[in-house]
Amino acid sequence: MPSSTRQWVLNTQPTTLPSLTGPSPTFTLTTNSLPTITPTQALIKPTLFSNDPAQRLWIPPLAKGEPLASMALAEVIESGSPSDLPVGSIVFGRTTWSEYAVHEIAELRVVKPLEGLSLGHYHGALGWSGLTAYYGLIDKAKAGKEDTVVISGAAGAVGSIAVQIARGILGAKRVIGIAGSDEKCRWVEKLGADVCINYKKDGFEQDLVRETEGGVDVFFDNVGGSLMELMIPRMKTFGRIALCGAIGDYNRAEPHGIRNIFRIVPEGVTIYGFSVLHYLDKTDEVMDFLVQAWKDGKIVLDDSLETLVEAKFEEVPAIWMRLFEGRNTGKLVTRIFEY
Repeated sequence: MPSSTRQWVLNTQPTTLPSLTGPSPTFTLTTNSLPTITPTQALIKPTLFSNDPAQRLWIPPLAKGEPLASMALAEVIESGSPSDLPVGSIVFGRTTWSEYAVHEIAELRVVKPLEGLSLGHYHGALGWSGLTAYYGLIDKAKAGKEDTVVISGAAGAVGSIAVQIARGILGAKRVIGIAGSDEKCRWVEKLGADVCINYKKDGFEQDLVRETEGGVDVFFDNVGGSLMELMIPRMKTFGRIALCGAIGDYNRAEPHGIRNIFRIVPEGVTIYGFSVLHYLDKTDEVMDFLVQAWKDGKIVLDDSLETLVEAKFEEVPAIWMRLFEGRNTGKLVTRIFEY
C-alpha cells in the first residue's frame, strides 16, 4: 500500500483568476506522507474528480501548502473495516486534489453503477448538481406550473438539470435559458427550454427584454453580478430569485455587486441565497427521485450532460480551469488515467 501521495496544494493566493504558470502559480505539486489507517478509516484512490466553480471560494481559507478540496468518486484501496466498506468499493465523498487519501468510512457513500449511465452522473445530475437544482427550484423558489422560469448558466452542470426539472418535472409555463454560445443554446432548447439566449451575442439585453415580456416569476441564477442587475427589473411582483452561484464575480479583484438591488423592495421580490451543503442529508432521497424521473422519461440523463476529460494527475488544475473559459457543457469531470 502507498505510504505517500502526490497532492496539488496552494502556493500563492490569487486575487483574480488563478494562475497555473509563471513565477508564482496558484498551485504546486508536492508529495506528502499518508497516515496509517485506523479501524474506522479507509484509503481511497480518486478516479473521477468533480470540477466545480465553488472550489474557487474554497481557496481563500487555505494556508500555503494545503490541498484544494474536491468532490470525487474513488476506489477503496484499503479498509480498516472490510465488513462495513469492502476493498474495491466505489465511493463518493469530499476529498482533496490527491492521488490517495485517508478518510473516515462514515464520511464516504458507496455508489453502484446504474445500467446505461456513466458514473460521472454521480457528480452531475445524480450528485450535488442535481441536488442544487432540485432544492433551488422546488424548496427555495417554489417554482410551479404557472411560472415563467429563467435559468442562467443553463448549459452548465446545475443549469442543465434545472432546465429539465423546470420543464419535465414541474411543467413550468415557460422556461428560458441563458448560455454562452449559439451551440450551447440549441442544446439547452433540446433539454426542454422554450428558448435560450446567448449572453455573448450582440443585442443580448434586447433579446432578454423581448423573451421576458410580461415578467418573470422565478430566476434561478448561477452567475450573479451584471446578469442579476439585468434580471431584477424583469421580475414580477413577488417574484423569487434562487441564487446558488455568482461565477461572474469569483475571479474579480472587486466584485461587480448589484447596483439596482433597491428595485426588489417595491416589487416584493425575494432573493434566496442557498448552498448545496444545506441539503446533503437529502442526497439519497433526491437521487432516487431523479432516477425515477429519468426512468419515467421526464428528464434526460445521457453523455451530453457531461464533459468527461481523461487526464493525468498532473493536469488536474488545468482541467478545473476550463470552467472559467466556458469549455464545457453539462458537468465537467476529470477522469484520472495512468500510462
